Amino acid sequence: MSQRSLAEWLAVLEVLHPSEIDMGLDRVRAVAKRLDVLRPAPRVFTVTGTNGKGSTCAALDSLLRASGMRTGCYTSPHLHQYNERIRLNGKLADDQSICDAFAAIDQARGDISLTYFEFGTLAAFWLFQRAGLDAVVLEVGLGGRLDAVNVVDADVAVVTSIGLDHQEYLGSTRESVAFEKAGIMRASRPVVSGERDLPATFTDAVARLECQLYQRDRDFRTQLADDGSWVFEGVDGAGQTRQLHLPAVSLPRDNLAVALQAFWAAGLDLADVQVAAALQAASATGRLEARQVMWQGESRDLRLDVGHNPHAARFLAESLRADAPRNRVAVFGLLADKDLDGVVAELRGVFSQWFAAPLPSPRSRSAQVLSAGLSAVGERVASCDSIAQAIELALDNTDPGTEVVIFGSFFCVADAILWLSEHAGVSEDG
Repeated sequence: MSQRSLAEWLAVLEVLHPSEIDMGLDRVRAVAKRLDVLRPAPRVFTVTGTNGKGSTCAALDSLLRASGMRTGCYTSPHLHQYNERIRLNGKLADDQSICDAFAAIDQARGDISLTYFEFGTLAAFWLFQRAGLDAVVLEVGLGGRLDAVNVVDADVAVVTSIGLDHQEYLGSTRESVAFEKAGIMRASRPVVSGERDLPATFTDAVARLECQLYQRDRDFRTQLADDGSWVFEGVDGAGQTRQLHLPAVSLPRDNLAVALQAFWAAGLDLADVQVAAALQAASATGRLEARQVMWQGESRDLRLDVGHNPHAARFLAESLRADAPRNRVAVFGLLADKDLDGVVAELRGVFSQWFAAPLPSPRSRSAQVLSAGLSAVGERVASCDSIAQAIELALDNTDPGTEVVIFGSFFCVADAILWLSEHAGVSEDG
């Protein structure tokens, strides 16, 4: 049993390896072999994509648990506590279990240096295998081909979307990004794509590996009704085209559709009513998440979204425009390595005003830089000292019918959730 606390372990892991990101599988595979965790469960779903991974993983995990399976779900990053990354049967792994996993990895690695993410990935594998699970859902941290998660062979590969992000590692074209994401596929095994426009580098890999491809709007699709319900049509576990009428859900429907098609592609099935219940029960913090807060005696609507690149901004804009028309303002923070111009271009005209703020990270863009970029394209913007101040100014300067949309980074949403926790049930005077 580990004698270090989880906080102590995480402090050690942050400085253990000379670089935060070190792409490649040789080191992590060598340690995984020593730990004998290369097959953490009989069924493995690996999920990659520029956006949409978190909600897809949550929905897939919910479907698997609804079918009676014991499941593990590994995602990143976390918003408040590290334990959020590792879930067993829908519940967070406890501190002591994670510490024990870290201690086992530390002993097994010998002189092999591992990054913070690689340590965490191996910890998830170790915990999943020891729990005797039936299926695991593994979210890729970066790219796919060289990500630590990819040392495990996926029974079903899931690619939610393909856009530009992390270009210093994945390349500056959609073709190069698609090549990296195609790396999670395995020969003759299913792959589910939420991306409608697949680059040739991806489809070539599908053909070479002889994978069964299920592609959005070709093999499965969704249609929204006026009352918020929706229809899903896809290829079920028996290989038959099947249509489901589903109730309104909190997570993005496109990602839920990908999860359901992946569930079916694995040969699994549930009754329609069970599918509907599982998709409604799925939750992922900060993915188009609706929240309310009491402010100046009024209930106010907020929307939280961790989207931080142009592809995510486009999805956010489309989702907001699909909802009932209303006035909306933005609380916005962005890291310096993200495409500010690209994000803003996708959201021009969506908000009546932006409240720009720095993030609690040394990698953050300043409020002044954000404001300059927004002002340059004619957007109305106010500079703020923090996300908390930006939320309060947004609420103070709008009427109760205005929705405050808080987005741009996991850091941004984490700060917003912290602010909400401090104001829960409290009627503020402003």
